[in-house]
Amino acid sequence: MEQLYPELDLLIINMSEGDEAFQKELTWAIYTGLLELKDIYTKASMEKDDEKIQQIRHKLKPTLSIFELTHIIDELQVGKEIIENSGFDNALFRSHFQNLQIKLDATIRRVYELTL
Repeated sequence: MEQLYPELDLLIINMSEGDEAFQKELTWAIYTGLLELKDIYTKASMEKDDEKIQQIRHKLKPTLSIFELTHIIDELQVGKEIIENSGFDNALFRSHFQNLQIKLDATIRRVYELTL
């Protein structure tokens, strides 16, 4: 099976400039940010609160971009467009939500591996 984000560890190493303590701190920051994204996006989806979704999307987008987590960025964009055009109560949003959860779970596992 192909590893998700094989270059992620190199991006973190480069960002931390060889400082192992900072590397560990940075990895945990990415990990907790992804957990926060999953938690808030889930709660906001159940509450049908597009403002909360927008806030967490904007909060995490720089981190997602810096570490090239593009499949999550792309899925968040899909969700934004669905919410703007169709709202929450439809098969498109449910499908998007499920896809996002799968992608987040896989990425969270990958980042967690880097903390070990």
